[in-house]
Amino acid sequence: MHLAYPAVLAALLFCVGLYGVLARRNAILVLMSVELMLNAVNLNLVAFDVWLRDALHSGQALTLFTIAIAAAEIGIGLAIVLAVYRNRGTSDIDRLRDTAETDDAETLPDTAEADTAETDGAEPTSGRADGTTGKTKKAEATT
Repeated sequence: MHLAYPAVLAALLFCVGLYGVLARRNAILVLMSVELMLNAVNLNLVAFDVWLRDALHSGQALTLFTIAIAAAEIGIGLAIVLAVYRNRGTSDIDRLRDTAETDDAETLPDTAEADTAETDGAEPTSGRADGTTGKTKKAEATT
């Protein structure tokens, strides 16, 4: 058996998977592309195992480990994607970047107190009614 045929096929599979990871927006399609890349690695492991005529068949043993890791990755990955889809309503990867929590809400002044100051005719302050700002409020909350 020529080693070039499975090696070229594995390289093509890996390139298609890499393109899918880099170009796709849907998280499910990205997971499928990762699976293509892992299958390309499996194909290379088995092909080199056959070509080297290894008595221990270590390439095939590593392939079994890779298949187990891929199954675990798909199970955990799909669970995460489903949880995000339930919370956000989309599995678009570009919109998932907004899932990080920011501290902007803590540093902004309380709008209810600023609105009452404006209606009373007083000059609005850039913080709370007692003169503290949002940053000191955040510092007080962390200590």
